[in-house]
This record gives sequence, C-alpha cells and structure tokens, in this order.
Amino acid sequence: MRPADASTTAEKVLAFLLRGAPAARRDKIYAFLQLTRMDRPIGALLLLWPTWWALWLAAKDFPPMGPLVIFTLGVFAMRSAGCAINDYADRKLDPQVARTAGRPIASGRITPKEALVAFAALLVFSFVLVLFTNTLTILLSFAGAGLAALYPFTKRYTNLPQVVLGAAFGWSIPMAFAAVTNNVPPVAWLLFIANILWSVIYDTEYAMVDREEDLKAGAKSTAILFADADLVIIGVLMGTFLLAMLLVGTRSALGWPYWAALAVAAGLFGYQQWIMRDRARDACLTAFRHNNWVGLALWVGIVVALAL
Repeated sequence: MRPADASTTAEKVLAFLLRGAPAARRDKIYAFLQLTRMDRPIGALLLLWPTWWALWLAAKDFPPMGPLVIFTLGVFAMRSAGCAINDYADRKLDPQVARTAGRPIASGRITPKEALVAFAALLVFSFVLVLFTNTLTILLSFAGAGLAALYPFTKRYTNLPQVVLGAAFGWSIPMAFAAVTNNVPPVAWLLFIANILWSVIYDTEYAMVDREEDLKAGAKSTAILFADADLVIIGVLMGTFLLAMLLVGTRSALGWPYWAALAVAAGLFGYQQWIMRDRARDACLTAFRHNNWVGLALWVGIVVALAL
C-alpha cells in the first residue's frame, strides 16, 4: 500500500536500491523504510536545515567535519525514530484518515511491537553518535530523546502538538552549539524559538490537509484550534519567525547575503499564503513541502554571509 503523501521520486530511489534484495523480504524491508519515512524525505530536510543553521552559526564558518557528519546522520536517525513512535501512537487513528491509512502499521504490514523495536534501535544508534561529542551535548541529548517520544501522544491532550514538534525538531540547535563550542549562547535559544515558530507554520499547513478527518477521529492540532482564522494566524507566525531570524542575523553579525536570503524567505511565505488561499488539500500539502526552500534559502544566506 502506498501512503497518500509519499514522494514519487523517493519511492523510485528506494525501489532501485532494493532491486537486489531477496524477493521474499523486499516487501518487509520496504515497509520498514515507509515506517521511517524514507519515502518522504521532506520531514528530514525540515529538521536538517535548522541543524545546519546552528552548526554554521556556532562555528562562524564551515563547521568541523566531526560534528557535521554526526549531526547530519543524527537528523535522519532521530527523524526516523520519531516517525516510528508516531505511527505506533497513531496506530488506531491512522486507519481513519485517508492520507495515513496506507502507513505500515495502519495497513498491517508492520506490527506495533516491530515499530517499537525500530524506534529503540534508532535511538540507540543516535545515542552512539552523540557519544563522539562532549559531555554537555550528551546531557542535552536525553531531553531531545524525551521530546521525540512525547510528541506523538500530545495530539490527544492538547491542541498545540505542533509546538512540541517544534521543540523536538529544534533541540538539535542547542546540541549543535554545545558540540561545536561546548556552550549554548543566547543566540542558540533565539534560533531555537524561531524554529518552533517555523515548525508551527509548516505543520499547521500539513494538519490542514487532514483537518476534517482529524475532527471526526478526535485528534487535536493547531489547524483545528485556529479554525477559519488559520491563514491569518499562520501569517502572523510567519512575520514573527522572520523577525526572530532577523534578530539572529543581527546578533551573529551576518552581512547582506543573509538579509537577501531573509527577503527570499519572506517571498516564499507570501507564495504559500497565495496558494493556500482556498484551503484546498493539495495546495496545503504543497505549501508544507515548499518550506524546504525556506530552510535552504536561509542556510545559503548564512553560509555565504559567513564566507565573506
């Protein structure tokens, strides 16, 4: 079964990589790859960009190769772990939502126990990576693991699960500063707050796709909380995020390339508002995916500004 939000390009790549796998195990391996969202890399990219923002800002140049490799691998491992525990938590909810009914647990191709084993294995791998950093980063990693495990369950008790997601996705920011400088300065926490704002923006866009079905299933989200004021509130959050990133730039003494990138990000946000104006499902999903370009633009601005 194919999840409704899967990437066709990613699916083709995975099929190519699995062509040599034993036929009897190919479907099971592919189901685990779907469980960890390897067929939907956009989530990993949305986690990668803030991590790279932090690494470059912490190093004030190209970061040391060790932390760069560790955190890049860690991004994909922790995102995959988060997806495994998310599908475990949503195993009764996902079959009721068209977009998620094809997920491996919901469709019966992966058992809940297998998902928990995958989650644990990915956490162990991520922790092994962190052991190659320093004590402060290791201590911070425990909070990051807790946030990753907590997020999937918040949608049952609060209308603000996207805020917890932002904290979980953004915890790599203080960890990156700690790994590079053995310190977490105020600008790191400012960047962390900015990332929470950005996460609420793009995950609300994502939740707007499933809003009607989530209401029937009893799930909670900012898309439900914001109701018909969703686009206005998203716009306010976009402006606040840009302001926070402006403050990050001034405190990091970044030059004109960063300000140009910030202007590009503002234009990209304007485009998202335009395509979502009728709240069509496909348009909201496109806007969500479009945030990859926001993250990329800001990273390029940081890299070029620091290089000059």
